[in-house]
Amino acid sequence: MSGKRITLQQAAEIVKDGSSLTFSGFTIWRRPFALVFELIRQGRKGLHLIEVNGGPQTEFLVGAGCVDIWESCWVGHELYGKYGANLSRKVGRGEIIVEDYSHAEMLFRFTAAACGAPYAVTQTSLGTDIHNPDFDMLGRAGLRDGKRVAKHKYVFTEDPFFGAGSQVLVPAAKVDVAILCVQQVGEEGTVRVNGQFYSDPEVARAADITIVMAEEIVPEEYLRRDADRNSIASFEVDYILECPFGAHPTGMFGRYDVDGGFLKDFYAKTRTQEGFDDFAKEWIHGHDHMSYLEKLGWPRMLDLKANTALNYSTGGKRGQS
Repeated sequence: MSGKRITLQQAAEIVKDGSSLTFSGFTIWRRPFALVFELIRQGRKGLHLIEVNGGPQTEFLVGAGCVDIWESCWVGHELYGKYGANLSRKVGRGEIIVEDYSHAEMLFRFTAAACGAPYAVTQTSLGTDIHNPDFDMLGRAGLRDGKRVAKHKYVFTEDPFFGAGSQVLVPAAKVDVAILCVQQVGEEGTVRVNGQFYSDPEVARAADITIVMAEEIVPEEYLRRDADRNSIASFEVDYILECPFGAHPTGMFGRYDVDGGFLKDFYAKTRTQEGFDDFAKEWIHGHDHMSYLEKLGWPRMLDLKANTALNYSTGGKRGQS
């Protein structure tokens, strides 16, 4: 194996207190939960999450008190919990800073960073309160240092080339660590994502350090047979680890479905901090990844396991929450 291979515990240690983080996946798909849980076990503090969109991983880190700043557009659990109750609670108490951008603006910010550009140009969200200077929360907190945090949340300009009118400049998303959860990674770091790869290539290139957690580590020679199916090049990946079922309770296309029952239970029980603490005590603290899977039980995991011909589980009823 290459020198890139590390353990789950070592991966979490790379993320220091105060780090800025981003993640793979979308809402309830391919979120790197095994590593998120390990960050919570290690008591990480002061994290700055910068995400194209939030999801259950955001809610767990926020509920555990790991996060000071969150930049994104939305957080929730889709049909298993419509909004982020833990984030809402922390915002209401003034315990976390939320910087709101539109979904498109967040993707443009990561695209700019992936290209090495300092900003992106867009007309997205013109005329909305997203561009209200009163809602520049990082500016109000005095955190816009022009280094890791941009000097401005946005800047208005006029199109100097084609006279297309007002444009908005949004800053590149500068992040310390990107944590990806995928189906396969090669021994040297080549990533193959099956199904939609969302913004994974952009976040991998935007981050200073990219960690890839995969269902399995495979020979690079295998991935090179069909190189056009690969998503991220090996030189863009710094560390790799193998962690089966590492995305649970979110889903992994072609491998296992979203555990809707788990997410519904989490959403219902963590409306209060006491509820979150009890849930974390039961499912996170005192466990490692293998004992977490043992607690879930193989009957449950087999029910979530995808049929290899259909790429989804045939064990559950469809169209029901």
